[in-house]
Amino acid sequence: MYPIVFEWGPFALRSFGLLFALGFAAAIWAILRRAKRWGFPPDPVLTLCFLMIFSGILGARTAYVLLHTSEFSGRWLDSINPFGGEEFGLAGLTLYGGIVAGLLVTIWYAKRKNMPILGALDLLAPGAALGIFVARWGCWFNGCCYGIPTDLPWGVSFPQGSLPHYIFGSQALHPSQIYSSLYGLVLFFIVIAVDNRKKWFGTTIAIFFMLEALFRTVIEPVRYYESAMHLTVGGFNVTWNEVVSIFLFALGLVVQLWYLPKYGRKAEFLKLRFGQQ
Repeated sequence: MYPIVFEWGPFALRSFGLLFALGFAAAIWAILRRAKRWGFPPDPVLTLCFLMIFSGILGARTAYVLLHTSEFSGRWLDSINPFGGEEFGLAGLTLYGGIVAGLLVTIWYAKRKNMPILGALDLLAPGAALGIFVARWGCWFNGCCYGIPTDLPWGVSFPQGSLPHYIFGSQALHPSQIYSSLYGLVLFFIVIAVDNRKKWFGTTIAIFFMLEALFRTVIEPVRYYESAMHLTVGGFNVTWNEVVSIFLFALGLVVQLWYLPKYGRKAEFLKLRFGQQ
């Protein structure tokens, strides 16, 4: 665990922020490469990337605050004030909040620019997967998003003073951050392969939604969550992330099996330009 890369006076470069930024950089790189592959002009796509970053952070932060209202009771300004805590920055983000916000902003921007919405979402899917792969290492070095106790030989113990140690002591825990990072890498290669062979615009994002939901559902049982992240549905104890995973899987399934065969736009039209129908 290395939460701080280096310190210079009052300034500290935190590993979480560094890997988070590198994750966004990797995502933009992948998105721009796919844009070139499919004939999208780079300038509007780059604008879309920055809108996605801004909305993703805002959505991830909003989701965290809504699920942890007791943490900010009586000091709501701290939820948006990077100087409100003991350290500079906003501690606490929820990935699915960022995905949902990024999805909505992408749809809005694509429609505003008369760009094929499903084509735009296809562009973002590989970048999002690669971003997950990189950014989750920030969780590992920071000591957040940790797992529950395990007897498996690859279980890890966190040092004294860390949050995992405060909750579980020196018990070996599932390295759920690494699980999440590796599924991001696997997801990246799968959606790239799908994107290169797709018949319809929209296939890539549909497969991304379904696989991301499946991978996340597999990891959820071995990841530790505080009580605020749990709810009871039909007598079953589930997390909010599992609820969103079900929604994403259903959305991807509907797009792939129903919407695309009826209304899809053929992907053989490679040289798309904004403003064309």
